Amino acid sequence: MPANLFAQFKQLLQPGALTVATVLAAADGSATCELPGGARLRARGEASVGQQVYVQDGVIQGPAPELPLIIDTV
Repeated sequence: MPANLFAQFKQLLQPGALTVATVLAAADGSATCELPGGARLRARGEASVGQQVYVQDGVIQGPAPELPLIIDTV
């Protein structure tokens, strides 16, 4: 059992959703990314402009495949 209460608390939390985003700009170890719905976010990590990446909790997890996007509006 960890003695640190914050470490115990973090074990209870679920990680954020893994989302695909397109890199709009990249500099100094961070990137501005656009989500499929048009929202933008700033994420830490290395990527190239125009690249599709996986983003989780504000961190670029790695490259995402270039697949067509289908949004279900049901």
